[in-house]
Amino acid sequence: MLEGIGVETVAVDPRSAEVGANFDWLTSVGARLSWVETQPSTGRAIAVLSASTGLTGYSVPGGSVGSSLHAYGGMPHLFAPSGALVAVDAATGRLITPFGHTGDDGFTYGDLAGCGDEMLAVREHERGDQLVALDRASGELRVLLTTDGFLASPRFHEGRLAWTRWTNDVMPWDSCEIWIANYTPGQDLSRPRRLAGGPTESAIQPCWGIDGTLYFMSDRSGWWNLYRWRNGPVEAVAPMSAECATAPWESGYTNFALLPAGQVVMTVQSGPEQQLLVVERDGASRVIQTPYTSTKPYIAATGNRVAFIGASPTRAPEIAVATTDGSDKIEIIRRSTTRVEEPAASTPELHRVSTGGGTTITVLLYPPSPVEGRLPPLIVRPHAGPTYHSEFRLDREVQFFTSRGFAVAEVDYRGSTGYGRTFRKALDGNWGRFDVEDCRNAALHLIASGRVCPDAVFISGASAGGYTALKAVCEDGPFALAVARSAIIDPERWRTTAPRFQRPHATILASATSPVVAAAVRQQVLLVHGAADQVAPVDDADELATALRQRGLLAGLVRFDGVGHYLSGSAQQVALDAELATYRKALLDLGIVMPA
Repeated sequence: MLEGIGVETVAVDPRSAEVGANFDWLTSVGARLSWVETQPSTGRAIAVLSASTGLTGYSVPGGSVGSSLHAYGGMPHLFAPSGALVAVDAATGRLITPFGHTGDDGFTYGDLAGCGDEMLAVREHERGDQLVALDRASGELRVLLTTDGFLASPRFHEGRLAWTRWTNDVMPWDSCEIWIANYTPGQDLSRPRRLAGGPTESAIQPCWGIDGTLYFMSDRSGWWNLYRWRNGPVEAVAPMSAECATAPWESGYTNFALLPAGQVVMTVQSGPEQQLLVVERDGASRVIQTPYTSTKPYIAATGNRVAFIGASPTRAPEIAVATTDGSDKIEIIRRSTTRVEEPAASTPELHRVSTGGGTTITVLLYPPSPVEGRLPPLIVRPHAGPTYHSEFRLDREVQFFTSRGFAVAEVDYRGSTGYGRTFRKALDGNWGRFDVEDCRNAALHLIASGRVCPDAVFISGASAGGYTALKAVCEDGPFALAVARSAIIDPERWRTTAPRFQRPHATILASATSPVVAAAVRQQVLLVHGAADQVAPVDDADELATALRQRGLLAGLVRFDGVGHYLSGSAQQVALDAELATYRKALLDLGIVMPA
């Protein structure tokens, strides 16, 4: 039963977004576009609806639009063709509708999708997931499907409903199924059946074409590629040795869009770089030439054009629309205000480095800007996840350090996405080993090539990357200090403290031979942690800080009250300043003075 008040309108600057604004969850609403936009000045995230007359912003009363479905989120807003909004309150997980909100029912909502006169959503409880339908006219909420595992991506088209599901002992990028059923809004599901996916296949992102063909991504070939089905065998649309989907950390990703003329536009990732590809009806394909190297997994068709959120090492994320007729014209829909006094960005060099495992990893090296004429200190940054990849786009944290004389190396270690299923799964059972080996080899490669100072090499990671950083200083060289932010510290304990979604991840990744970090660390460590972290409990950081302090190895503990797993705004800046001060002290101890 719904109760209370609904969404509220908020002011939106029609010229540009604020400095540091971010854009997510882009989708189309008829001829219009909508997205979620952060407002750094208020700390809020709002839903924005564009039209020829301008922009309209909406938010939940006193809060932000956002979802923590499955810990990391799912599509948190849905505009009806009329413009009416249903959204999720980021703070409570409740569904906010024109009729009111869902109250304190114990569920977290997300993954909103349209369904004729209804709206579909996934809601989560500690006991499992439910697929629910909300009647747009009456506000009645009905449960369509219940599981003790996970559900995502409900998609409806003319009497059929598709969705994904996976069991509670796997991750969706390892094993995920696509199901379909007959469905009439207002009634129950009938004849549910599995279409794709299984124990060794991740099938994700179902999407119906206007002719009733179901498109989806599957890694059955070893790469996430596009497939389609229509009352017959499943067939590949554009087979290639490249990754065409993003690991489903959040529910509702869309790495492709179906255009009215039968074309498909999709992202294609080879290593860290992403491109947009148009696939014609006859299977021919071509790249859309854009100035972007990174595209978020929210692709939306708007007529015969495609809308997306693109970025590059010199451009912050912006919402753009591209033509698909071969002219490759780009229209910028929304970008943040830029500061004219910002220094020139350091752009990355791509390095291929051999590992101890006989494979090759990719390293993005950002030289200091400007170059001081001497070998710079190096910060190696293993990405978070760990089932993810280094972003090939402008990163304010990287630029913070390169503009102060440091070189920064981002490492796509074994286990990263963008390199196929085999590479992605190489870290299973080897977390804290292969990732550390690859980060060490990346640093040694840059030292041997004469690019960085061999005595001033540091490692810094967040979340899962924080665990990699900690493990890297549990052995000798080349790292003189580690920074661990929002770090997972004890993988064995994390199997019980991790969010429900990620508990299988901890089991799959864990190495049976991993020693306890507190007793094995050999170098100084700076710990940065939010006291309200729901992914990596702060108690683990406090215990590690105590143990390191007793051993004289604690460089510092920065603890933020009321801050969760992700640092932003003032907390992020305080953390960066503390990290910089820690590096400078370590360098002074080595007799190296960095410029102010």
